[in-house]
Amino acid sequence: MTGLEQGFAIVAHGGVGSPREYDDGCERAAQRGVEELGISGDALEAAIAAVAEMEDDGRFNAGSGSVLCLDGSTVEMDASIMDTRGRLGAVACVQGIRNPVLLARAVAETPHWLLAGDGATRFAAAIGHPVHDRISERQREAHRKLLKELAGSVPAMPGVSNHAFLRYWNYQTPATLPESAACDTVGAVVRAPDGHFGVACSTGGSAPSLLGRVGDTPIIGAGFFAGPHGAIAATGIGEHIVRHLLARTVYGWIENGMPLEQALQRGIELFPQDVAVGLIGVTKTEAAAHGNRDMPHARIVQA
Repeated sequence: MTGLEQGFAIVAHGGVGSPREYDDGCERAAQRGVEELGISGDALEAAIAAVAEMEDDGRFNAGSGSVLCLDGSTVEMDASIMDTRGRLGAVACVQGIRNPVLLARAVAETPHWLLAGDGATRFAAAIGHPVHDRISERQREAHRKLLKELAGSVPAMPGVSNHAFLRYWNYQTPATLPESAACDTVGAVVRAPDGHFGVACSTGGSAPSLLGRVGDTPIIGAGFFAGPHGAIAATGIGEHIVRHLLARTVYGWIENGMPLEQALQRGIELFPQDVAVGLIGVTKTEAAAHGNRDMPHARIVQA
């Protein structure tokens, strides 16, 4: 396919709670998705291209911009992909690689759908996936700021007490718990001209968190879902999102005929106001984004 004669839709987000000044990065990501659609016509490849663009941006909590874990040296990343052609892949707690969303795409070609931790990192090495272990000054500064904001009696994460972190602390360094500063994800949903849907997501995790923590991003039905009626991606505090199987729940509403905007709004309303959460989605006729915090995003629709 060399052109885009028929309709399509792409929505990309840069994480709930991130500043709207990052809209430009989402716009570049969405445009990159359009370019991929013009080449391949494939909804999944377009979603992946958009997410990879945001992973390389450096400002978002994904890929090269992923937050440092509280030990100040470890970066753990999750990513996922899914489409309506049966492709499904995810990675969790992967370290030292570039573009985890591309690694998730590679997992979809294996007999498995999810690889985690050291196994995911070894898989990356086995297929020659590019490495990335440079920590930027932006990441280091964000970590320094995080450590200065010691929480004291303030919960480190809404719904989770500091006592829980202290009791199960699994770093080699002492525990100093700051306020939650990063729980965002990047994601993209696409409707291709042929009517197929694709979704891709990536995250650098949350801070603070225990080492090895996995949120909603690589969990099918929680952080992402795609089916014949559309595609949904979530962003926010994964410990809360997974309890609602948010992406699949919202998809179920649109499957039953609810307008997309209403379904996204209803999904957000499942959560108390102190829990940051956002959603993006595309259906056969709609494309939208909604969050209870600022959420950089971009939408490109061609009827």
